[in-house]
Amino acid sequence: MSSSSPTRQPQTFGLPWPDLNHGLLYNDVVRASDSELTLIEFYSSKYKNSAPLQGWLQRIRNGQITVDGEVVKDPSTILRVGLELVYHRLPWREPDAPYLLEVLYEDDDMATKKISPLSCQEPHPVPVHRLGRGTSGILLCAKTKHAKTQLAAYFADGTSNIGDDSNTSMEAHAVRKISKIYRALVTGILCEDKVIVKQPIGVVRYPGVAKGLYVASATGKPALSKVEVLEREIHKNRTLVQVEIQSGRPHQIRIHLSYIGHPLLGDPLYVLGGQPKCLDSDFVDESFAVDGGFLRPTKPVPGDCGYNLHAHQVILSHPSSNEVIKVTAPLPAILRTQQETEELVSTTNTKNAADGECTFNRFP
Repeated sequence: MSSSSPTRQPQTFGLPWPDLNHGLLYNDVVRASDSELTLIEFYSSKYKNSAPLQGWLQRIRNGQITVDGEVVKDPSTILRVGLELVYHRLPWREPDAPYLLEVLYEDDDMATKKISPLSCQEPHPVPVHRLGRGTSGILLCAKTKHAKTQLAAYFADGTSNIGDDSNTSMEAHAVRKISKIYRALVTGILCEDKVIVKQPIGVVRYPGVAKGLYVASATGKPALSKVEVLEREIHKNRTLVQVEIQSGRPHQIRIHLSYIGHPLLGDPLYVLGGQPKCLDSDFVDESFAVDGGFLRPTKPVPGDCGYNLHAHQVILSHPSSNEVIKVTAPLPAILRTQQETEELVSTTNTKNAADGECTFNRFP
């Protein structure tokens, strides 16, 4: 098995986010079923989760809609089959997020690396899974079409073949092609050393989340997480855990840990039972922001951060050679065990002594 050691010079790359992004263009072609609708009827019915009626009226009158390349400001314009519609979403300020990326492993099939706009002959790395906005750690990317297809199949197989086995990560890998292992800090003291959570995850209506909020639900899709206690901090009433997920449902770890009574420490959304703190699915706020869209919800939403969750390790079969690759992302200080912190301090001090330096290192 190969450990994660870059085959090229380690690199960190990224550019600071601008104050405003460039906005977005949303394209539509009028179908026969939408013919004879007015412009406002089309947008307010087809994209009602984007803005209320009055918000779409504002966008149209603001000149943000073009029909066959021409700006149209009359909301009562009748649409015909084949017309090309473009909605120009105004630039907005993205929430603060890290922008520096470090390459942990790279070869001809898998990588995350900066590509120059002029080097069009080089493959462009494409993410094959997602990380939540508040989650740090490993993001796996494919550099070739073959690798993308294989890695996507690995994730799909893991989700579809959920079983109740208690094998270790390496033993389980003999059956599954990919394993993802996370570190998390949860509220309360988890009594059992190991817990297998098989709670299905479904969707409910939730204000501010257009496609619904993922929650623990008996009628949801199968999901499996293996939780192992690494360290209990009795005096702080919190537990450091390792979580291996076999499926990949959205917000699965946050939901499963809260479902067993130990939400992520600092999670603003999920509470005991795998449910949101506030759930009023019938409430709809028709007020809208300057750009015509809905105002930011007053209740917590999935993108709100504050918790500590880290994608620590990925173990996978290489998409071309089938060699088992293990990639590890360094841990944030708060997610290290006491022993890991002591070992890191010892290693750092030993290196400094070898370099002839006289320094004192303190890790939080």
